[in-house]
Amino acid sequence: MGTARPSDAANRRAESVCAPARIAGERESVAKATPPAAPLLRGEVLRRREFLFLLGSGCVLGGMACATTKPTRVTLPAKHSIRSDQLLLVSDLKLAKDHPLIEDLKTLRGQVSDKLELPLGNKQVMVYLFSNETEYSQYLRAAFPGYPPRRAYFIQTPGKELAVYTWWGDRIQEDLRHEYTHGLLHAALESVPLWLDEGLAEYFEVAGPAPGKVNVEHAQQLVTSVQNGWRPDMDRLETLEKVNHMRREDYREAWAWVHFMLHSSPDTRQVLLNYLHELRTNPKPGPLHPRLLAETPDADVRCVGYVVSMNTPGLWNPAPPVHRAAMRTIGR
Repeated sequence: MGTARPSDAANRRAESVCAPARIAGERESVAKATPPAAPLLRGEVLRRREFLFLLGSGCVLGGMACATTKPTRVTLPAKHSIRSDQLLLVSDLKLAKDHPLIEDLKTLRGQVSDKLELPLGNKQVMVYLFSNETEYSQYLRAAFPGYPPRRAYFIQTPGKELAVYTWWGDRIQEDLRHEYTHGLLHAALESVPLWLDEGLAEYFEVAGPAPGKVNVEHAQQLVTSVQNGWRPDMDRLETLEKVNHMRREDYREAWAWVHFMLHSSPDTRQVLLNYLHELRTNPKPGPLHPRLLAETPDADVRCVGYVVSMNTPGLWNPAPPVHRAAMRTIGR
């Protein structure tokens, strides 16, 4: 199996399971939406793209023969596809090529490249978009038994594809931005430390004309944590290697460190950019925190003040998401 990282609504982002391949950011299932609306999961790509899912069998009592229900064939979406730059989206829903979601992902690719000063290349990122949660869940159970239910999965299989798995739901834009960010990063870099991978995905999932808008929920919860004595600890984050080791607060802290380094000062930003550029050729560059402290010795203290400032009304303005009506406009 490949490595997997999930993103989870309850757990915020779940885990990265290491094996031959890597899963990134999986998301927990949420309330169903009327098709064509549903959420995203990260899953791993296997050679066979078609699986049989045995729904169940029953035996009629009283001496009658045992009856078994016919297995339901569960397949990946395949009816429609849209290609744009590195994105190849395959779905059983027909989306217009200029659908707001597709346009947003095209914009996101440019934002990731520009903000991180990374050449992204042309390595393909697959997105398998299921039309409903039921088919998505059945496929995930058949293809990846043992994986917990999540809204979205990104899975990287070495030597094969970078793939996002999801279903169309009310938070599809947020989920796609998060998971596609993982795909872009893994297409450009030799390796991405778990906490940084998730922190960057959290950072870019907030939609807007420019990256860096504040995740209001994260900001509010972090301020409460600071008031209760919490302090950021990048050294601890850098020891986390599996997504199931990360808690909800770890995703928030990872996001805060990324936001702080990119926006606090030119020096902190350059430390992060240099580290990412090294990851293009060196999969094991060592920890980031010592480099940050060497450039900004009081970075930990400054990060606390920065986190508190993010919750100041009017200082940061979250970007409005794509209008729900637009999200539900499906090409026919």
